[in-house]
Amino acid sequence: MIKIVSFTICPFVQRVTALLEAKQMPYEIEFISLADKPQWFLDLSPTGQVPMLVTDSGTALFESDAIVEYIDEISAPLQAALTPEDRALNRAWSYQASKHYLVQCGTMSSKDPATFGERSRKLTAAFARAEAQLGDGPFFGGDTLGNVDIAWLVLLHRAHIVEQHSGHDMLAEFPKVKRWQQALMETGIPQKSVAAEFLDRFSNFYLSDATWLGRGANRNQSPCQPAKASGGGCCG
Repeated sequence: MIKIVSFTICPFVQRVTALLEAKQMPYEIEFISLADKPQWFLDLSPTGQVPMLVTDSGTALFESDAIVEYIDEISAPLQAALTPEDRALNRAWSYQASKHYLVQCGTMSSKDPATFGERSRKLTAAFARAEAQLGDGPFFGGDTLGNVDIAWLVLLHRAHIVEQHSGHDMLAEFPKVKRWQQALMETGIPQKSVAAEFLDRFSNFYLSDATWLGRGANRNQSPCQPAKASGGGCCG
């Protein structure tokens, strides 16, 4: 059985596990501490980074893009009868999501509204591009869930959690992306693709008193209202 080596709140790992869940492929997962990586992991991983996928034959694969391509090669596609052009475009739109994973992480960890506003610009621009591309849905390519949906699911799932716990909606200006987010949440894949303790770990890291989003949530106020401890106002 495929084995995934993971860090609990790693977005790149969730992209891999979400694809496995969407394809209903069995896998096992082992979580490690990035601060204290076990030697067996370092022996297998050339980069010392997660995700890592260990195949049935014991080969260790690394880099999430390569892992996703491997999963696609050993299983039926989510979308049938795609042309080479379709597949290339899907890879490009998937990359538009994955290259913003760390951008979103940095945005969510902002300690004040000014920093949040500055860091969120690239992320907001990415959502704007998706808004312009989306059709009537419910998914990126229409009625069928595809690889682009899986790549963006990571960003949209985290945006959903942020809104639920802080009141700040990263997608407020993008009604099509908002509907897309809802459709993906209703599949149940976001919830299935993370560990049982994911929400607690995520909240402790990104929605704690150390972050602007966390202080807004803890005070039961909108993050666009001034936060006393941060001394800042709304980050238009």
